Amino acid sequence: MNYTREDILHFVKKLKIKFIRLQFVDIFGIPKNVAIPVQQLNKALDGELMFDGSSIEGFVRIEESDMYLRPDINTFAIFPWNSHGGVAEARLICDIYNPDGTPFAGCPRNTLKRVLTQAAEMGYTMNAGPEAEFFLFLKNEQGQATTMTHDRASYFDLMPVDLGESARRDMVLTLQEMGFEVEASHHEVAPGQHEIAFKYADALTTADNIATFKLVVRTIAMRHNLHATFMPKPITGVAGSGMHTHQSLFKDGKNAFYDPDAPSQLSAIARYYIGGILKHVKGFCAITNPLVNSYKRLVPGYEAPVYIAWSEQNRSPLVRIPARRGIGTRIELRNPDPSCNPYLALAVTLAAGLDGIKNKIAPPAPVDQNIYDLTDKEREALGIEMLPQDLGEALEELEKNTLIKKTLGEHLYNSFMNAKKIEWRRYRTQVHQWELDSYLTVY
Repeated sequence: MNYTREDILHFVKKLKIKFIRLQFVDIFGIPKNVAIPVQQLNKALDGELMFDGSSIEGFVRIEESDMYLRPDINTFAIFPWNSHGGVAEARLICDIYNPDGTPFAGCPRNTLKRVLTQAAEMGYTMNAGPEAEFFLFLKNEQGQATTMTHDRASYFDLMPVDLGESARRDMVLTLQEMGFEVEASHHEVAPGQHEIAFKYADALTTADNIATFKLVVRTIAMRHNLHATFMPKPITGVAGSGMHTHQSLFKDGKNAFYDPDAPSQLSAIARYYIGGILKHVKGFCAITNPLVNSYKRLVPGYEAPVYIAWSEQNRSPLVRIPARRGIGTRIELRNPDPSCNPYLALAVTLAAGLDGIKNKIAPPAPVDQNIYDLTDKEREALGIEMLPQDLGEALEELEKNTLIKKTLGEHLYNSFMNAKKIEWRRYRTQVHQWELDSYLTVY
C-alpha cells in the first residue's frame, strides 16, 4: 500500500487507535518494538523518537546508545487481535538512523535497501516469495513449550486428523486482515508441521511480510494454547522446516529471467544469476542458515538441499526452476530456513545473483537426476560440491567471501560473526545427552 502521512492520521482517528508499536529487528531477525501512545505519532512520523541502541543485540556500545526510529508509513497495519473489544493497536516498521541523520550500518532493513539500490542502478527490481514452514507443539502444565505434536497428520491431510487446522485457519484470517494475500495453507510432511504461503512482492515488502508472518503465527498459536516454532529441526528423524525462497528480477516492467527464444526459455540474465548464487552460496549459508540447528536440517533424506547444483526437473538440488514461464519465470532457492533474518537473507542472495550478472558467471549444466542417488564419485565427476555441514564450516566460508562481507558491511559482519562464533563454541564444548547415552556406560 502507498500511504500518506494524512492517511495514517485518518486511520488512527477513525479506528480509535490507542497505541502504535514501532517495530524493527535485530541482527538475528528477532522482532523488537517500542510502543508509543497515539499522542506521540506525529513525533514518530517526523523521525524524532530515540531509543537505547546499546540494549539491542549487535547494535552499538553503551557510549553510542542514542538511535533514531524512522517509520516507513507504507508498513502501517492494524493488529486484528486487539481490535475486537480490546485496546486497538497498530504498527509501523522502522529503519534505524544515527543521531547525525545517516542510516545506521547495523540495521538489517537498511542493508537490504542498500543492495536493492545497487540492483536499481543496474536497472533491476527484485521480487521474492517465501514458503515458510513451522511446527505447532503442545505446552506442558506449566505453560512451557514441548516437542509433543498436536496431531498425527501428514502432507496435505485435513481434519479430523490435523488438529492444528483451527489454529492455522485463524492465522490465515489474521494475515488476511493485515493485508496479506494468502495463496495456500496446508499441513506439511511431519506431524505438527505446517506451511502458509503468501503472494510474492518486491523484496523489501517480502522481508517485512516474513517478519510480520512470524509474529502473527506465534501470537495466534499462543491463543490456541500451542507453541509455534520456526526452529529448523526440532525433532530428530522427521523433516525440518525450510523457507524456500522464490526470486526473480524485473527490468522495464518485464521479467528479466524470461526469454522465449532461449533454451528452456531461461534468459542469460537468469543463468548468470544462478551462477552467482552457486558461486557464493557457501559464503552466505551462515546468513540463510544461521543456527547450529540449521545444519541438522541440511542432511540427505528429508528433501532439504545438500548439494550445490541446479535443476529444472527435480527437488534435490540447491536451486530449482519452477515450470511456469513468462511473467512467472523464477528460481527457487531451497536452502534458507525460517530462523534466518529475512532482510539479510534477501540482501546476500540478491548480491550473489547480481555478482553473477555483472561478471557473467555461467552456471554448470543443470543436473536433472536425483543427486541423492549418485555416488560420491559420480557427484565428483559432475563437479557437484556440498553445502557447509555445520555452522563452524559456514562461518569459515563467510570469513573467506569478500562479496558477502562487503554486502553486510563491517559493523554488521563483525557483530554477526562475533556472536555466532560464541554460539558455535558453546555448542562445540557442551556435553550433549546423545554422548552420555552412547558412551557413559560403554567406556
